[in-house]
Amino acid sequence: MKRTVITTADGSKTIQIEDWNEHYHSIHGALQEAKHVYIKQGLEGFLERHPNQNHINILEIGFGTGLNAMLTAIDEQASQKTIVYHGLEAYPVSNDELKALDYTSLMDSNLQIFDQLHAAPWNEESVISKHFILKKRQEFFSDLKDINTFDVIYFDAFGPRVQPELWTISIFKIMYSAMRFDGVLVTYSAKGSVRRAMQDVGFLVERLPGPPGKREMLRATKIHRNS
Repeated sequence: MKRTVITTADGSKTIQIEDWNEHYHSIHGALQEAKHVYIKQGLEGFLERHPNQNHINILEIGFGTGLNAMLTAIDEQASQKTIVYHGLEAYPVSNDELKALDYTSLMDSNLQIFDQLHAAPWNEESVISKHFILKKRQEFFSDLKDINTFDVIYFDAFGPRVQPELWTISIFKIMYSAMRFDGVLVTYSAKGSVRRAMQDVGFLVERLPGPPGKREMLRATKIHRNS
């Protein structure tokens, strides 16, 4: 399928899959969406509830361009929390696409975090900084076997319109099993069928204000059954 790098409304770039009329990030602002959904409502939302937790395991479903991982690594520098970040991706982005995205220029930082993330080998743990450890995993989401491992899940798969099979009860059962109790899963989607699938596997689901161009998003928490 043909993939093209385009500029979104906030000046940051994303990849468009022309055959699907689908994008890796919101055309209303790739950077704004990532900061709002995954950093503010995901990582920072979790830390507001667990301020004394100094070690956080994060899973990203759809490592893609590495934008969410880069923003998380930058956020870690301010919080001084230790983050172990697992990013799942079946079809890695090409080096030419990464250069065209030029995410490094978006950040007021001399650290070439974006380049470090993508230079890291697949399927091995890499120390990106003192408090940020990355493991990029080239595998399908349905093959995830981790149990009670992650505190935060960034669910950033392609949308239900083009890949409905990734937004089903069977996939969210895998996410639920992979997450620790009191962990959170965040996603840009607020579709009713997605919310119901999350609830059916046991998540407590909140509708939250969405990023630019989206009225709502979802945050799901794994609660104890007797809560």
